[in-house]
Amino acid sequence: MDIDPRRLRVLREVARRGGVMRAAEALYLTPSAVSQQLAQLEREVGLALIDRSQRSVSLTPAGRVLAGYADRVEEELDEAKRELTRFTERLAGPVRIAAFPTVIQHVLVPAMRDLAVRHPKISLIIHEIYGQPALQELRLGAVDLLITEQDMSLPTLSQPSLSTRLLYVDEYRIVVPPDWPDPPATVADLIRLPWVAGEPTQACGQALERLAGLHGFEPRKVHVITEFGPALALVAAGHGVAIVPTLALLDVPEGEVRVSEVRDVGARRLDAVTRVSRTRSGEPDPVQAVVIGAIEEATADLAASLRGRLGEPEKVD
Repeated sequence: MDIDPRRLRVLREVARRGGVMRAAEALYLTPSAVSQQLAQLEREVGLALIDRSQRSVSLTPAGRVLAGYADRVEEELDEAKRELTRFTERLAGPVRIAAFPTVIQHVLVPAMRDLAVRHPKISLIIHEIYGQPALQELRLGAVDLLITEQDMSLPTLSQPSLSTRLLYVDEYRIVVPPDWPDPPATVADLIRLPWVAGEPTQACGQALERLAGLHGFEPRKVHVITEFGPALALVAAGHGVAIVPTLALLDVPEGEVRVSEVRDVGARRLDAVTRVSRTRSGEPDPVQAVVIGAIEEATADLAASLRGRLGEPEKVD
């Protein structure tokens, strides 16, 4: 019998929440995805785990028994990994990380170089995915570590099953085309300008909505762009202004866009998010701890570089 621990987590949530719909909300999955995971788990164990004869979904006796083991299975697996590291002279193993492009380029790649020297048996597996899909992957165990971004004005992600660690506060800048004769100097100058906006679910999109609400204007969103590269290209070509984080400006050639004098636009926070350790000792996975340490060092080096170049704020602990 080969049981996937990720599907056990789904079964556990169904038992805890009293149904598929509530479990789906807790896991940030669709009800259909939860049902598919449960059906696959039933095939793995060869038993009916869900009673579908009633209008409301409930667990069968076998389902309740298996759900009761879910926490213990996860705890034992985590403890086993910790114990096995004692038999090796060096930490080893893969760590699967979900992140977005600017962090991959400017934080994770330098961290990988450092780990290759100090811990050559640790390998990072990077998946470019973010937002709710990435959170789903973390909850289900498909990734071990998630790097998130969100506007600093929003509450920090706080859930009992997740641990959130602040990595960096990335100040926003307003960028304008380089050849505009009268670049905006105040927020009032921005009100009637065309915007190259971010998606409302992204930190920069949230920052624009916050700025507009604070100053009482409706931004004229001519373009809505997900990635910073295309957004900056549109700004450089004269098609509007944009809010971007400082990290996005690192690879922009000098003179391609102009950084506005408008400040106090806010910042986004970058966080490292992991599942809470379920080991008996309560200690984190040692391999993940080393990886997070390398990421923090890479972030600190980047912050120092940015302070020298653009006067960025220091990392907040």
